[in-house]
Amino acid sequence: MTHPRDVPPSALLPRLATELKNRAAVSPPTWAAFVKTGVHKERAPTQDDWWYMRSASVLRKIYVHGNIGISRLSADYGGKRDRGSAPYHARKGSRAVLREIVQQLEHAGLVQAYKNKGRRVSGEGQKLLDTLSRDTLKALAEGRPELAKYL
Repeated sequence: MTHPRDVPPSALLPRLATELKNRAAVSPPTWAAFVKTGVHKERAPTQDDWWYMRSASVLRKIYVHGNIGISRLSADYGGKRDRGSAPYHARKGSRAVLREIVQQLEHAGLVQAYKNKGRRVSGEGQKLLDTLSRDTLKALAEGRPELAKYL
């Protein structure tokens, strides 16, 4: 059985993002074109499909880390704040963006709330991630035969 931990995120996330684009429950809100992804960023994202890539990344992160909440996710998506000549300080990412993404994933049936301990991947979400991981690893194994032993 191939898990998302076994596949490089750079290969899995674009496939997962295209899969999430096909679901009606996951779509960028109207304000997503103008929002920054955190206080440590100077500008909004320039990619057109950044919402789907971030949603795919959040879904994978929830799968890998288990029960995880918005605060921990925002710390993971944070960065260092440039304060001029003062030393850098770590800042969290945008919790509004992450909250909206997690709610959309919940409405899509891929994530579920768990006893006031954050969110975890539902059965449907686990099936989707495992299937995409297996397909991605098969595609990678065609180019690199040494990866075939992990199938």
